[in-house]
Amino acid sequence: MIAIIDYDMGNIGSVANMLRKIGQKSIITREPEQIHAAEKLILPGVGAFDSGMEQLEKLGLSELIKEKVLNQKTPILGICLGAQLMLERSEEGQKTGLGLVKGDVVRFHFGPELKLRIPNMGWKPISLAKSGKLVDVLPDEPRFYFVHSYHFNMENTDDQLLMSEYGYPFCSAYQRDNVAGVQFHPEKSHKFGMALLRNFSEINS
Repeated sequence: MIAIIDYDMGNIGSVANMLRKIGQKSIITREPEQIHAAEKLILPGVGAFDSGMEQLEKLGLSELIKEKVLNQKTPILGICLGAQLMLERSEEGQKTGLGLVKGDVVRFHFGPELKLRIPNMGWKPISLAKSGKLVDVLPDEPRFYFVHSYHFNMENTDDQLLMSEYGYPFCSAYQRDNVAGVQFHPEKSHKFGMALLRNFSEINS
């Protein structure tokens, strides 16, 4: 069973709906017992970094997630804000992240010659930075739906899984061992998102 962690940060029903379409059972929950029993975790989210961490801490979920992921090696997929919270810190806030992977979150910074709007929004192509079970099987010419003003800045480039470009190249997905995060929204990315979530569901613990 996949547990979709509910911490009041964004519409998570679409993640459950996409999993249902590919025949995967999931549960939307904030109950520690259900999260503890889950075979895999998804941490979605939309909103501000500090608000997200405050919600996880208020619900008593931060330490449980760390125990499941770091000690029990439960596979976890972070989506958008959820993926940012799994890193160590963000330029957007003051709170410390979960620290499941070494890295931080930075705002897009463009020179005056680039007249690009923030947030980066819409369908964007991706390129592989390395091979990984999460992305090895995707439809041709994969592209995903993005809405974000901040992006991952990984401490170790070996953790970069996918790259995208908006003004300059940036890491749009990372993976280290059982921990993976994507900046885009697979639940809004049609066949490409379905394929990525199917790959995640088939990863063995």
